[in-house]
Amino acid sequence: MTTAADAPALVYAWRHPRPHGAEGRCIGARTDLPIDPRRAKRLAHRIRRWARLHHLPRIVATSPLRRCAAVGRWLRHWGWVHRIDTALIEVDFGAWDGQPWPMIAVSEIDAWCADFHRHAPGGGEPLVQLLERAAAWRPADAHCVVTHGGWLLARHWQQQHPDGRAPRAAYWPPAPHYGECMVLRAAEDNPAGP
Repeated sequence: MTTAADAPALVYAWRHPRPHGAEGRCIGARTDLPIDPRRAKRLAHRIRRWARLHHLPRIVATSPLRRCAAVGRWLRHWGWVHRIDTALIEVDFGAWDGQPWPMIAVSEIDAWCADFHRHAPGGGEPLVQLLERAAAWRPADAHCVVTHGGWLLARHWQQQHPDGRAPRAAYWPPAPHYGECMVLRAAEDNPAGP
């Protein structure tokens, strides 16, 4: 019988607030967009309330990109520990990063979709690497995280498919909304490789 003590620890992972200038563009690890300080503060307030409600430590881990780190800086201002973790960064879209989607050749997007798991879009990071990076991440004592849509989906995919099933473009879910929280297990006992 599984007890509460045996249950895996949880991580509450929020997607960053809506950044300035992302509309209609391929935005990944190389495009460090700013966010409105009010949006960062609002999400930080939500995280602070959530942590208080669930008796979580006042520790937040964020991606180093401004759209995530700005939230962590607000929490640090209020007495939290803010850890910047490069493992939480968004997927690297290579030469596509920052480009308007209509400027990326349809043939390149088709090539990515045909080999969604292993193709490196724009010469950047293939999904298999993002999946491995997300699966390998350990929160230590940080149960609150601010990261990116791609990272969240990769971590969630690994947890939903422990058999190591390779994702296909047709079945990849849409990114969570800006500021949305996903509940993830803190660690995998047997993380499956992609």
